[in-house]
Amino acid sequence: MRLFVALSPPPEALAEVSGAVGRVREGWPELRWTAPELWHVTLAFLGEVPDDKLPSLSVRLARAAGRYPPMTLAFAGAGAFPSAKRANVLWLGLRGGEATLPKLAASLAAGAHRAGAREPERRRFHPHLTLGRARTGLDLRELVDSLAAFDGTPWHAGTVHLVRSHLGPHVRYEPVDAWPLAGRG
Repeated sequence: MRLFVALSPPPEALAEVSGAVGRVREGWPELRWTAPELWHVTLAFLGEVPDDKLPSLSVRLARAAGRYPPMTLAFAGAGAFPSAKRANVLWLGLRGGEATLPKLAASLAAGAHRAGAREPERRRFHPHLTLGRARTGLDLRELVDSLAAFDGTPWHAGTVHLVRSHLGPHVRYEPVDAWPLAGRG
């Protein structure tokens, strides 16, 4: 099964994002906009994981999550990967958790690797909310600029979620497990 570990922002935070995106969406039909019900903040992408790895994976991810404290986060700013000039992914960034989120993501990835679920990623962790994708690099500088001032209401991140993705014409996500962030900071 195809899995990832993520934070699930509360509906109020996602409604703010939806409002901001709704104001600009029509002007960019060449983007494949991500459905709001699929919005999340990926901490570790695990890819295909055999069913027999789930028990060990659950233990290791629970242990990793338990080492880190809950955080206050907010969506803020916008950008694109690999760049706004030749974008394949449009995203909103996060404010808060700058010291903790990368460590949490690395710990979750390491736990998954020890459980036999994935190889560690080589690229630097950059927390974000994916808003849309392009098949070929688009010049999204104007769109990124229009969303750059976005500064959402802070929200509480207290749980990490293991999620299964079902690909196909209608992508959907299925919750598999969840663990509290329980560390004392």
